[in-house]
Amino acid sequence: MKRRRYVTDVKRLDGKTVLITGGNSGVGKETAVALATRGARIIVACRDPEKARRAVTEIRLQSRSLNVCHMDLDLANLSSVRGFCKDFLQKEKRLDILINCAGMPSVLDWTDDGFSMCFGVNHLGHFLLTNLLLPRLKESAPSRVITLTCSSYKYQKLDFQDLNYNLLPFFTYCRSKLANIYFSQELARLTEGKGVSSFAVHPGFVQSGWTSHYSFLFRMLMQVVMWMFFVSTEIGAQTVVYCAVSDEAAKHNGGYFVDCRPAVLRPFARDEGVAKKLWEASERLVKLA
Repeated sequence: MKRRRYVTDVKRLDGKTVLITGGNSGVGKETAVALATRGARIIVACRDPEKARRAVTEIRLQSRSLNVCHMDLDLANLSSVRGFCKDFLQKEKRLDILINCAGMPSVLDWTDDGFSMCFGVNHLGHFLLTNLLLPRLKESAPSRVITLTCSSYKYQKLDFQDLNYNLLPFFTYCRSKLANIYFSQELARLTEGKGVSSFAVHPGFVQSGWTSHYSFLFRMLMQVVMWMFFVSTEIGAQTVVYCAVSDEAAKHNGGYFVDCRPAVLRPFARDEGVAKKLWEASERLVKLA
């Protein structure tokens, strides 16, 4: 197995505010611990208040920082996203780092707004969230947006006749991860010169709780596979932390990162025309004025 890098940058984040979707578990939680340890104010955005409260307690204990809190957010409901952003902008005067970490695996399910769960949560929910919080990111510049994706993007291209769904749930997931990459690139172009940097991160294949959406037999099988071949959540969080703190990463605005360094995308995933078309289509789908 390829040896993965650990972040060696010791930069502090005192006075910085970090918002992490899905920060209650997996890579998001490990990232929260790492950044809280560096002095950042951490806001965990999660749809389950009880899970979020438990996670906040654990993050505080592990990081030895009390500057960690949670806010309710359901990315599968665009009204919830709008309400969250309104509340956030009223309460929080800074947003230095936004980490779009929450995600759904390849399940056949639907959001409250009628989108496939994969595409609705992984792309559209984060698309609306980032756009509504963009004014605060610009005010807090230099700021960063880090969006988690996956190397499985390479197995699909976008179908603008039906962005939302594919008959095979795994391919819907692949499309959503490709959409994350295009989103990150277009965000970098649209905010160029405005102090907001954007990065897409593949954390590796991580031993996390994504199998909870599947049957007991599948979960047991995947536990064995993950134990043999997947990396820990601590290692998975390293590239996210790297993009949050590294001055070197800031030189690659709009870049795709793997193992704490820029990585090369397939040519079709670097198509500026497709990225722009997806951005405009996403604006229509979420009714972003």
